[in-house]
Amino acid sequence: MVTGIYFSGTGNSAYAAECFCREYDPNAAVYPIEDKSAAKAAENADMIVFAYPVMYSTVPRILRDYITDNKDVWKGKKVFIIATMGLFSGDGAGVLGRLLQEYGAEVTGGLHLKMPDSIADERALKRPLEKNKELVRQAELKIKRAVKRLKDGKPTQEGIGPLYQLAGLLGQRLYFGHKTKEYSSALKIDADKCIGCGKCIRQCPMDNISMKDKKAVPDRLCTMCYRCINKCPKQAITLLGKSVVEQGGIEKYTS
Repeated sequence: MVTGIYFSGTGNSAYAAECFCREYDPNAAVYPIEDKSAAKAAENADMIVFAYPVMYSTVPRILRDYITDNKDVWKGKKVFIIATMGLFSGDGAGVLGRLLQEYGAEVTGGLHLKMPDSIADERALKRPLEKNKELVRQAELKIKRAVKRLKDGKPTQEGIGPLYQLAGLLGQRLYFGHKTKEYSSALKIDADKCIGCGKCIRQCPMDNISMKDKKAVPDRLCTMCYRCINKCPKQAITLLGKSVVEQGGIEKYTS
């Protein structure tokens, strides 16, 4: 029995996990890490498929904490890892794989998927709508091929091994990896634009946003998933940039 577990910001990794698991087994269950039943389902699984968005060629803090908090679950489990990214990660599958191996997991393979960029407040990696739709279509084809290889006993090994590790270290992690070691206090909400709808509060996986005087106010525990930024109806929230360039979500590219 295969079980999918994912952490996802704007839906890329959720979509990848669901496509992969249901291509492998139409009856497979897939859970976000926020679902309290996910770890229990993983305990009963023969194989776990993890999917997550790479951040600076490393694992977002929220997912690292999840792996550590449930460390007893992974012992002896076969794990396949999907890393989604806007452009490049080096060893996206491997960096999560090494953490899981510390707790006794057996990493059988990895898959890297280039997906639409989710960093809404920066111009980097912005692509036309049709290009993003094509990225998703190519990812779907790559998933089908990877599932076939896994069923044939020859799982893909993207991101696994020392050369990939070196690429991830030198490509991004050495310079920017510190940005995900702790939760961020850099989230900003423009009170003049905020209408107090509370959508950002409902989106946040960290309960990092609260309402004060009918305005959304951030705390210091942002995991940089970009859910709130991409869903804010007034584009009032930023993190890395100073203004929202383009909002996105997987539903925009699969319709």
